[in-house]
Amino acid sequence: MSLKHSTLVFSVQRCQPELISPAKPTPYEIKLLSDIDDQDGLRFQVPFIHFYRHQPEMGGKDPVHVIRQALAQTLVFYYPFAGRIREGPGRKLVVNCTGEGVMFIEAHADVTLDQFGDTLHPPFPRLEELLYDVPGSRGIVNCALLLIQVTRLKCGGFIFAYRLNHSMSDGAGILQFMSAMAEIANGSCAPSIPPVWCRDLLSARNPSRITCTHHEYELLPNVLVTMQNMIYRSFFFGSTEEAAIRRFLPHNLRKSRTFEILTACLWRCRTIALQFNPNEEVRMMFPVNVRAKLNPKLPIGYYGNDFVFVAAVTTARKLCKNPLGYALELVKEAKARVNEEYVHSQADFLFTNGRPHHIVARSFYVTDMKHAEFDRVDFGWGRAIYGGVAKGHSTNFPENSSLYIPLKNAYGENSTLVPICLPVEAMEKFAEELDKMLKNHGFPSSSVENSHLIMSSL
Repeated sequence: MSLKHSTLVFSVQRCQPELISPAKPTPYEIKLLSDIDDQDGLRFQVPFIHFYRHQPEMGGKDPVHVIRQALAQTLVFYYPFAGRIREGPGRKLVVNCTGEGVMFIEAHADVTLDQFGDTLHPPFPRLEELLYDVPGSRGIVNCALLLIQVTRLKCGGFIFAYRLNHSMSDGAGILQFMSAMAEIANGSCAPSIPPVWCRDLLSARNPSRITCTHHEYELLPNVLVTMQNMIYRSFFFGSTEEAAIRRFLPHNLRKSRTFEILTACLWRCRTIALQFNPNEEVRMMFPVNVRAKLNPKLPIGYYGNDFVFVAAVTTARKLCKNPLGYALELVKEAKARVNEEYVHSQADFLFTNGRPHHIVARSFYVTDMKHAEFDRVDFGWGRAIYGGVAKGHSTNFPENSSLYIPLKNAYGENSTLVPICLPVEAMEKFAEELDKMLKNHGFPSSSVENSHLIMSSL
């Protein structure tokens, strides 16, 4: 698997950032975000990136012009994205639909798509140039809700990168917006799926009723111990690695979902590597989509954050001393707790307790992006060679989080890329623990060692 892009150097020339407003007048109004949207743990920016090849049949059309025009027209339907978030009493976030617009940057890079290598995945070289952090644009309130940069390449291809205010939408929500933009870029007059606001469906009840235990937000001292000498390594898990891990499980658990098994495995290996105090609590947290949990379901076209956090909790001693099945049972039980009442109880908890941040200390947080299909966004140049998150971790707590990123491995099979951030010594122990699970079942140790393809200092 090529890693040419890891040391790639190139320059980017950018035009001055501009604001793209809706192509037609839109309502000037105030819209409330949900009590899931405006929690403290979602108040950060999420970067995405798509790579597109040159297509001769596009007749020399300029992707910058096509996307700029499509954006203005799409904002007519998704006009809240052209507004600004304000914070009111009780830290409540609202969208002031002012029509000010989305920030847009036109750019050109002296590099070809092929120079990035034959496999694209985070981390990407010179991401800060491909998605420029315009001074003063990173805030959650009083800033543009989207920042978009379209960079032409020497080969005729282009890179489409953007940064989303997570309080406004999640991955599914922004994918819906970008898909609408692609439809309009290809000649549609309106999105095939009309956007739906309805943020009240995930807001606190009146009166609020906290009926469930929410380990993910327990009001504990939320102190993250600063770790030194941090590095990233990305691990690939294909069918071979997955089969090896499943063999550590009792027969009644071997048919568990891949996400559950991988999450349990990584949580246990990471906890062993970090050598926490055996009596301290450790948490494994992840989001669970709630669209199908509500009755009635969230409407098609809803583009707000449509998930709740859940946490599996135990002590470091129990997690490390028990077999993998113990961790898996905890992950499955946490996931199974999410029903309609749990969703409403969590919204009520957030509202009642001042919209707190989820627990960070001794926690590991993962998000599964394998089924998002960002690469399907087609502005006329076909599917993206890569489409998805631009970083393999959360922006606000990178050392405590990982994203599961879809990727083809060296043999062309679907696999999962998992970037992990740990101190150097802990990373060695983590890789050793993971290697044991594969080596003990007849798989060569190189299957893990070869998957440690990326290492970079924080």
